[in-house]
Amino acid sequence: QVQLVESGGGLVQAGGSLRLSCAASGNIFSINTWGWYRQAPGKQREWVARIWSGGFRNYADSVKGRFTIARDNTKKSASLEMSSLKPEDTAVYYCAASPNYRGPETDDYWGQGTQVTVSS
Repeated sequence: QVQLVESGGGLVQAGGSLRLSCAASGNIFSINTWGWYRQAPGKQREWVARIWSGGFRNYADSVKGRFTIARDNTKKSASLEMSSLKPEDTAVYYCAASPNYRGPETDDYWGQGTQVTVSS
């Protein structure tokens, strides 16, 4: 079984920073791409950021310039550094991983989510 576990969520004030981490364990040996998603109450899950095996990164327009995704291939982990946080960033954040990417929202493995709350 493959398990992804997020950590680092919490309560921060607007304008603050937070770093989320995601660790993979189990029967997974190579990850082509890591993704981060978020879901606010009453809203659909949305894609936030993605990083590829070669290091190339993609970001949603809403977070570009404020969030940074990274990966550690040796540790089989990924992170999301968030800065200049806004109340609208409040959501449950999920990490995802795919050995072989098939398209948007098709990641093979998903974490349980970690809550990020940004206060005014």
